[in-house]
Amino acid sequence: MPTSVSAKHHPHDDAPDTASSFRRLADLPPGPERDTLRGRIVEAWLPMAHRLAGRFRSRGESFDDLRQVAALGLVKAVDRYDPARGNAFESYAVPTITGEIKRHFRDHMWTLHVPRRVQDLRNRVRFAAQDLAQTIPGRRPTVAEIAQQANMSEEDVLVGLEALESFTALSLDAELPGSEDGYSLADALGSSDPALDTVVDREAVRPRLAALPERERAILYMRFFGDMTQSRIAEQLGISQMHVSRLISRCCGRLREQIMRDAAA
Repeated sequence: MPTSVSAKHHPHDDAPDTASSFRRLADLPPGPERDTLRGRIVEAWLPMAHRLAGRFRSRGESFDDLRQVAALGLVKAVDRYDPARGNAFESYAVPTITGEIKRHFRDHMWTLHVPRRVQDLRNRVRFAAQDLAQTIPGRRPTVAEIAQQANMSEEDVLVGLEALESFTALSLDAELPGSEDGYSLADALGSSDPALDTVVDREAVRPRLAALPERERAILYMRFFGDMTQSRIAEQLGISQMHVSRLISRCCGRLREQIMRDAAA
C-alpha cells in the first residue's frame, strides 16, 4: 500500500501532521520508496519554509532566492530529524531553516568583510531600534536610547549603526528599489536621497496604524507583514475575500488621507 502524508494539520495551517510518515521514513532502507516518501514530506512542509523566508524578504535579497535557501534548510531538517527523540518536527525544522537563511545572509550578502562581532552589534542595534520605534513614534531613537535598550555602550551602538550601512552595496547604475522609471543611484547624486522619504512615510504611518481597530490592524499586518493572501486572511477570520479586500482598501485610503491632511496642515 503506498504511503502518503497525512492531511491532518497542527494549529499552524502550514504545519502538516507528518509524524507517522517520519517514523516510516526512519524504517525504510535507501531506495526509491524512501526517496518518494522523503519528497512528499518535504513538499508538505514547503509552505512553512516559504513563510519563514517571507520574514526576511525586506533585507535586500530576492524573495525567490530566499525561498530556495529556506527549501534547502527544510531538506536538511528532514534528513537530520530523528523522530525517536520525541520532539515535534516543527520545533526542529524552524530553527534549522531560519539558521540556513541567516547563514546565507552572513556568507553572501555582506559586500564588505565584517567581523562576526560587528555583525552581532548590527543586529542588536537594529532590533533595539525597532523596539524603540513602538514607544517613541514620530522620531528616530538616539544613540543613548538604543544603548540603554540593548544594554550596550554608545561606542558599540555607533559601530553597529555604521555596520548597517555596510550590509550591501549597489552599482551607481542600479535601479532604486520601488522605482518604475529606471531611476538609478547615479541620478540621486548631488540631491536628497529619495529613500529618505520612505523612512519618513513609515514613521508617519506607524502611530496611525496603532490607532486602527484591532481587526483592521490585524488584517494589514497579515497582508503586508505576514505576506498572506486575501483568501487566506478571509479564511482565518471567517469572512469573505471581498470583505477583506474592501477593508484593506478602506484602511489604506484612510491612512493616506490622514497623512496628506496632516502634511498640509
